[in-house]
Amino acid sequence: GKTTLFNAISGLVPYAGAIRRQGRSLAGQTAATIARGGIVQSPEGRELFGLMTVSENLEMGGHRLGETERAERRDWLLNLFPILKERQRQTAATLSGGEQQMLTIARALMMKPKLLILDEPTLGLAPVILEQISKTLEKLRQTTDITVLLGEQNVTFALPHSDRVYVLEHARIVWEGEPAKFAEGGGAEIGRAHV
Repeated sequence: GKTTLFNAISGLVPYAGAIRRQGRSLAGQTAATIARGGIVQSPEGRELFGLMTVSENLEMGGHRLGETERAERRDWLLNLFPILKERQRQTAATLSGGEQQMLTIARALMMKPKLLILDEPTLGLAPVILEQISKTLEKLRQTTDITVLLGEQNVTFALPHSDRVYVLEHARIVWEGEPAKFAEGGGAEIGRAHV
């Protein structure tokens, strides 16, 4: 239910119930309006423009920004993801999986989100790339006011980046609490609740 939840928040799929941000309903808004309003999703499937270069993919993410602001944002992101700086003229399809994931996150950040939804950012990545993405998330946490909604099955990766943990099972929240409480035995608590 995680990806479906994220797609509902992003306005990509119909849903029952209510989704609110800062007290205002997102019902009836298009995905484009929601994204322009500051909720931006970095999808699990990456969905890059494979035949376009790294720079062109970033430009697509920042297409609504003015030229100066777009250039400043791109420079900031290329410093945040140094490997992308080296690969600016390379097409997205020729990047490694980890580099593609970094580009996917960078493209989402080009949109200047207030809420960044990361759907399985570590899926299938090598440990060295996990470490780079982890450092990037920590840097974002320390230097920006962007809220990150991280959907991740890799609990070892997710807990250090979490202020709150929600465990979904079959589209329902089956556990919620502090990361430390989850690490101390929340997993066992979940298991007992479903025996």
